[in-house]
Amino acid sequence: VQLQASGGGLVQAGDSLRLSCAASGRTFSNYDMGWFRQAPGKEREFVAAVTWSAGTTYYGDSVKGRFTMSRDNAKNTVYLEMTSLKPEDTAVYHCAARALLKRYQKVTAAGSYDYWGQGTQVTVSS
Repeated sequence: VQLQASGGGLVQAGDSLRLSCAASGRTFSNYDMGWFRQAPGKEREFVAAVTWSAGTTYYGDSVKGRFTMSRDNAKNTVYLEMTSLKPEDTAVYHCAARALLKRYQKVTAAGSYDYWGQGTQVTVSS
């Protein structure tokens, strides 16, 4: 699976932004999808995930209520709608995919994901 993230940019605090992650190469609908982010000098952080069937979404505590993840299996794309952005949301955002055989592992575990995109930079100014 090849993943291509896009949609990042420079915004002001309180603004909204939508990230996209387009997948190619294999049957997209067979994969759980996740978003992770990493800021300079910080560890990678779980942001959100959606199961292969889009039946369940999960969010990190720091983004709950502000971010919404969705997927469109017909378009092989996942989205991350980010609202009420804060300076602390500044990071490189990566999308990731994992095969169904990993479905019993926690979606928050970065090590459970098999494929990663190159990342898109989100910068939120105060």
